[in-house]
Amino acid sequence: MIDFSADHFSLLNLPRRYRIDTAQLDREYRALQGTIHPDRHAGAGDAGRRLALQASARVNEAYATLRDPAARGEYLLGLHGVVSLADTDTAMPLDFLTAQMERREAIGEARDSGDRPALENALAGIATERAALEAELAEAIDGQGELEAARVAVRKLRFLDRVKHEIDDALTETEA
Repeated sequence: MIDFSADHFSLLNLPRRYRIDTAQLDREYRALQGTIHPDRHAGAGDAGRRLALQASARVNEAYATLRDPAARGEYLLGLHGVVSLADTDTAMPLDFLTAQMERREAIGEARDSGDRPALENALAGIATERAALEAELAEAIDGQGELEAARVAVRKLRFLDRVKHEIDDALTETEA
């Protein structure tokens, strides 16, 4: 069936690096799910169905991790023995935190006033910043092997994910 001990990249037949071909990721995922999906093993015994379900869950987890840029970076760091999101490690660069506090204030004001264009502009700003961080993360991991810089970039991406969700929530509220 599948090698449950394989890392996510090996499981989905991808090179172990940050920059991946997402179209290839999608193709490999679909092909693998096509062979292991539990529906294809409905006639198997209990053990066979259970194994197919476990394999499918394992492939889904690998796909979701590699599809998400922050999760992929975090996973790669973990493969190198680096914990990027330890509960006790809350340090972030001051300039980044200051910019995010200002961004959150602007989001709060836009939310309170129902200013959709301002919220959409903030969302566009997040997308631009995420793209730059993803490029930085790719260079840090794939190019230079700078794991500490990659760890900081992953933490920033996770922070931006939370801010993006706040903006999405605010946009949803302005629709009502």
